Amino acid sequence: MWGWSRQARMTLEVGMAMLALALVGALGFWPLAYAEELAVERAGEGAHAKGNVMSDFTKPSVDELKKKLSKDQYQVTQCSATEPPFRNAYWNNKHPGIYVDVVSGEPLFSSLDKFDSGTGWPSFTRPLAPADVVTREDRELGMSRTEVRSKKAGSHLGHVFPDGPAPTGLRYCINSAALRFVPAEQLAAAGFA
Repeated sequence: MWGWSRQARMTLEVGMAMLALALVGALGFWPLAYAEELAVERAGEGAHAKGNVMSDFTKPSVDELKKKLSKDQYQVTQCSATEPPFRNAYWNNKHPGIYVDVVSGEPLFSSLDKFDSGTGWPSFTRPLAPADVVTREDRELGMSRTEVRSKKAGSHLGHVFPDGPAPTGLRYCINSAALRFVPAEQLAAAGFA
């Protein structure tokens, strides 16, 4: 970004995120009509994946998702909202395990790739399997960012930035509300052996 230092870029990104959060907080998340419209539009995205372990996953209806997910989980995964920094479940989680999509249960990130970015959100250098996440350009806040979604459920996860540590140089900045943590000692029992 215009030759700025990593610290300057992160400061700008955090400032923009805080501004967006202030606006979202003032409005009480996105206006409900817009949120519902987005959810209905995205209900079919990633509805059925073929050729892998979760090939029988079918994305639940909007009504089913509203029953299954908390308000924050629904707003983040279905309406592309952002949770507050430092006030979310996994930003400071240091336990070994994996993080799965709260909607589909598809494995997305590992604690082995998690690092402290100082932003207040869980940050990872890479997904468990790059093919299980999809990216697309996001210009919602008047700047170009790369949005990250789960492939099978189409859940909004967060964004990826090119300012992470080695070995990838990437920072997957992910909302805790989009994830469920499975501790290493429970992987086999949860079907992730």
